[in-house]
Amino acid sequence: MNTKLLSLMTASIMGAAALGSGMAAQERLTPELFMTMSRVGEMSLSPDGKTAVYAVSFPDVKANKASRELFTVALDGTGRKQITETSAGEYAPVWMNDGKRIAFMTTESGSMQLWTMRADGTDRRQLSDIEGGITGFLFSPDEKQVLFTKNIKYGKRTADLYPDLDKATGRIVTDLMYKHWDEWVETIPHPFLAVVADGMITSGRDILEGEPYEAPMKPWAGIEDFSWSPDGQSIAYACRKKTGKAYSLSTNSDIYIYNIPTGKTRNISEGMMGYDTYPKFSPDGKQIAWISMERDGYESDLKRLFVADLTTGERKHVNPTFDYNVDMLQWTPDSKGIYFLACKEAETHLWEIALRSGKIRRITAGQHDYADFSVRNNTMLAKRHSYEVPDDLYNVSLKNGEARAITAENKAILDRLSPITCEKRWMETTDGGRMLTWIVFPPNFDKNKKYPAILYCQGGPQNTVSQFWSFRWNMRLMAEQGYIVIAPNRHGVPGFGQKWNEQISGDYGGQNMRDYFTAVDEMRKEPYVDADHIGAVGASYGGFSVYWLAGHHEGRFAAFIAHAGIFNMEMQYATTEEMWFANWDMGGAFWDKDNTVAQRTYATSPHKFVQNWDTPILMIHGELDFRILASQAMAAFNAAQLRGVPSEMLIYPDENHWILQPQNALLFHRTFFGWLDRWLKP
Repeated sequence: MNTKLLSLMTASIMGAAALGSGMAAQERLTPELFMTMSRVGEMSLSPDGKTAVYAVSFPDVKANKASRELFTVALDGTGRKQITETSAGEYAPVWMNDGKRIAFMTTESGSMQLWTMRADGTDRRQLSDIEGGITGFLFSPDEKQVLFTKNIKYGKRTADLYPDLDKATGRIVTDLMYKHWDEWVETIPHPFLAVVADGMITSGRDILEGEPYEAPMKPWAGIEDFSWSPDGQSIAYACRKKTGKAYSLSTNSDIYIYNIPTGKTRNISEGMMGYDTYPKFSPDGKQIAWISMERDGYESDLKRLFVADLTTGERKHVNPTFDYNVDMLQWTPDSKGIYFLACKEAETHLWEIALRSGKIRRITAGQHDYADFSVRNNTMLAKRHSYEVPDDLYNVSLKNGEARAITAENKAILDRLSPITCEKRWMETTDGGRMLTWIVFPPNFDKNKKYPAILYCQGGPQNTVSQFWSFRWNMRLMAEQGYIVIAPNRHGVPGFGQKWNEQISGDYGGQNMRDYFTAVDEMRKEPYVDADHIGAVGASYGGFSVYWLAGHHEGRFAAFIAHAGIFNMEMQYATTEEMWFANWDMGGAFWDKDNTVAQRTYATSPHKFVQNWDTPILMIHGELDFRILASQAMAAFNAAQLRGVPSEMLIYPDENHWILQPQNALLFHRTFFGWLDRWLKP
């Protein structure tokens, strides 16, 4: 193991040794210790179902980056072995050659390229040398061809228009979608096809040549939006074939099948107007499955499972009575069923559907979330986490869902900590609904003592408050600092039926805010909650929630923290990029005075209630956030300062909607808890 990686793990190992010698688990999870925790990344199951290869990142705060290495482990949990040791890092490992070799991506040669090595990590060979590097890859079933994705130039630069101004930095913008999340849109990803033979792969056939469309679709999609037919003659892919203003207004993507011998493409989801993604050919090559939303412009519509007969073209919604989102999918070997992930009542589990009968079987259970899975040779490898434990790999029984951990990447740290408790509570909302709220208690919780509390406000807004493990918004880390965490699944999150999820659209300042008050008021009744010292925190829509609560809370809260939040709804509509989201959730444009839904939205904008602000508030934002511009935080901070409200702002010039760099992340946590401790711990 290299010296740097060894130094990152030494503290954890020493802590584990101390425990082994009889030392009690008394240590608190501080932000500094939290930032040393390993992070399990991509995984792949060998063809025989006996071995997993997976990536692990080791943050290095001092170096302000992370080391990334590959490991293998047997499915019975034995034989864990580190198989790479480089400064470049390895990504997206997959098995090939019947388990004899592993393919992966690395920047070892200077740009991200495709490499292979033996299963033990020896005999590293560079397979591609593509100009500009690649972003993903997928081998054909016989491994004689490879599909790779790379970024290509999109649109014209200033220097294209005025060659004599080659050093000019200005951008001339003529259409929408000129920015997206954290980038100026000057490149788009395209898929390329190449033959795998002796020698380096230096180019490929662009299967979208001449088409100015993204495949995979930014910002979330990757190689999972492509699929090879079993005979290696066709490639299925998802694409939204729109640009500019049309792209910004629509979520209508489709599933296309590209025939390699003829070079022809056909659209198999023509007329389906919502977001279609994740195509997967059946093992027998006769069918194709994908995930489909129904309505154009609604990015949080129900994710339905569709299957098409490739001979007749007949399309079928195979789970019409299942009122929960389908995520990821893999065919059963006999092509008669499909495995998938779905979140129900704030827990994400593995499921199986039998296509002929339509019967759906839940495979796993428990208070945790599954995040990835693979089935080979009747063996399931899965990745799982919870509020208490970060990602690890599990061997899951397909028959009864029993899961056995085969990795414990953070055991040395977790063994040093006192356990925490996460309780599930159902609360009645003001409209008569039932709201699941997670209550996370501090270590060594004593019901006879009083504790300050934190209300966690979810972003999205349509994201379930499930048993997620985040390296930014981490429930355990909050509880470890001595806080009771209140995490409600308020109206407007999936996992509780589509009606519950859809309620929030056009009602930002309405029922979901009353749900937050319900959760806080219920917990204020508990004798162990210090009702005078409760804070509210959140990011994105959660940041909007904090700004809104600051003007309406009527003394419920003693401190606020808003990260990447919306302060001025009118400015948000006029400056964001994905207009389909603003149109659907806000109801439309603020200048449309006859639109009652839109006018209700803008009437409840947080900036219109600053006159009521009287509680300390911290704003955090990144200047590379093009989804919600950093000027939102600046405006909120200025308003608080001018009103004399205790306030502070943490602004990052080099971060986006998230906080990605290790030192910036640690600064986030120190500032976050410093602010809460100042106002919530008398």
